[in-house]
Amino acid sequence: MTALAALITRDIKIALRVGGGALIGVLFFLTVVVLMPFAVGPDLALLTRLGPAILWLGALLASLLTLDRLFMADHDDGSLDLIVMSRTPLELACAAKALAHWLAAGLPLIIATPVLGLLLNLDAVSTSAVAVTLLAGTPALTFTGMIGAALAVTLHRGGLLLAVLVLPLSIPVLIFGVAASQAAIGGLSFGAPFSILCALSLVSFVIGPFAAAASLRHGLD
Repeated sequence: MTALAALITRDIKIALRVGGGALIGVLFFLTVVVLMPFAVGPDLALLTRLGPAILWLGALLASLLTLDRLFMADHDDGSLDLIVMSRTPLELACAAKALAHWLAAGLPLIIATPVLGLLLNLDAVSTSAVAVTLLAGTPALTFTGMIGAALAVTLHRGGLLLAVLVLPLSIPVLIFGVAASQAAIGGLSFGAPFSILCALSLVSFVIGPFAAAASLRHGLD
């Protein structure tokens, strides 16, 4: 547990440094949300209706933007080989790295959501609903994307492969995240889509580390 805590702390510190990747996702998220009202136009009712989908789409793309740093930097400096050969099970190490990535890159997106929701004409209740669904769904984006990051880490032009692999797996999370947000905003029962969203995060939390560890072992052999 001490080794895993040290790994999480190390990855968070690296991500929060200038150029570490955590702020890039937040800035991209901000850019998407700020530009969307200019593209849609001054129709406030339309912005309110599209607001949850815009926030979720921005969060998904921002998460995808930073996923390539999950294993690539460790592979470049040789520390990934040390992680693979350490006594700590590789599956737990992958889970720790994904958790650190979510804390550094995913959690700031959730914190920024209430502020950015004002740009889309969403009230406090609506932005809170979107933030709660992002809190439940963004772990699924991270742990699912970790599989693609592990597959792409040893391949040439792995960033393109990462996008091709991760985007189809992220579509169910996007669908149920937006459905839960819109149901909560409309005063409807959002229990079913929100429960499915939580289930997707739990399934990815279980499957993601094992699939990523197997991909790393195969790619580094």
